[in-house]
Amino acid sequence: MQIPFNAFSLSHKTAPVQIRELIALDDQAIHGILVKLKEIFNLQEVLILSTCNRTEVYYSHEENINAEIIKLIGLEKGITDVSDYLDYFELFEKDSEAIEHLFRVSVGLEAQVVGDIQIANQVKRAYQTSVDLDMAGPFLHRLMHTIFFTNKRVVQETAFRDGAASLSYATIELIESITANTYQPRILLIGLGEIGEDVAKNMIYLPDSKVKISNRTLSKSEAIAQEMGFEVVPFEDIEQAIDEADVIVSSIQVAEPFLTKRLLSQYQIQSYKLLVDLSVPRSIETSVEDIPGIILYNVDNIRSKASEALDQRLAAIPKVEDIIQEAIRDFQDWKKEMMVSPTINKLKQSLEQIRLEELSRFMKNASEEEYAVMDKLTKSMMQKVLKVPVIQLKNACKRDEAEEMISIISDLFNLEVIKSEKK
Repeated sequence: MQIPFNAFSLSHKTAPVQIRELIALDDQAIHGILVKLKEIFNLQEVLILSTCNRTEVYYSHEENINAEIIKLIGLEKGITDVSDYLDYFELFEKDSEAIEHLFRVSVGLEAQVVGDIQIANQVKRAYQTSVDLDMAGPFLHRLMHTIFFTNKRVVQETAFRDGAASLSYATIELIESITANTYQPRILLIGLGEIGEDVAKNMIYLPDSKVKISNRTLSKSEAIAQEMGFEVVPFEDIEQAIDEADVIVSSIQVAEPFLTKRLLSQYQIQSYKLLVDLSVPRSIETSVEDIPGIILYNVDNIRSKASEALDQRLAAIPKVEDIIQEAIRDFQDWKKEMMVSPTINKLKQSLEQIRLEELSRFMKNASEEEYAVMDKLTKSMMQKVLKVPVIQLKNACKRDEAEEMISIISDLFNLEVIKSEKK
């Protein structure tokens, strides 16, 4: 009988950011929990996925131990009252539900920004962590590689990943296209509100850039700079940084424009200066475009581009879901065959044992040539005997009658008796 596959999830769909931050796990915490799950519950197949939008655990075990694992997370995070947060968790207690949820998460159907490309890499890293700790067995290996292949099909066969569908990522895509021919472009991000912080975190997709960040609250700049490896510019020193930057992303809340034509006119622009205004109301004066070398994009330009990409992605969802369902059917067929695989192996071992015993008994005085002929003959006979029960077992899988057929063949060939005798 197959060991059940379970999962639980705390995500942006079930919990506010304050709760998600509380439960979120870093690499060290994930490592610690995986080790404890192996030691305490003897779990052999576990995947822990934790991002800014979700913390999820997938595992194979005879019993449902969701509550116990959530308590373990609470202990790892120093939360004594973790039971108070149980209502924020979505539970997937059926094997099929847990598998389908992991597929949907991995391709980006459950992402805050539909089709988010980051999640596929995050899932791969989670899987690699399980592999490194020897906590990925045949089931999880096959499941994850099926998911990776499904992701590839989604990219190749649909428009689900085309374009930048979030404001922050559309901003990154714009910067990347305009600075493509600039060596180590210098980027200044002003303002670290919700949008500004999101842009900052997406700067990882511009690895060759030199990024500086500035915020009225210095401590917030320092916290993000430490996490992302950026340079902090105190807000009172912002004008020099404006002069040096090739790209300025402004996401600050101001009543009047902060970057004005008068301010920017005093700088010598060598080739270009890209200004991206993500503020509402606007923080960059539109007349700055009169200055030679200035390129200005506002939030509406970028949002329009992101909305167009999002519409394309939404239109592709039915096709993506069809691809997922096809992949799940293939995986379930493999899973069913895995169920009968031990019985097939036991039957092969049983018949091979009989074959070798009979050869030993009747071929004691045979020559090498005679023994070789009989060895080949009995192997061929054994394969023919095996053929029908193996076909019947595999067909029973497709009819969801595998357990009944396993029982019949085990009784017919005394497989359990033979197994106990060997012990």
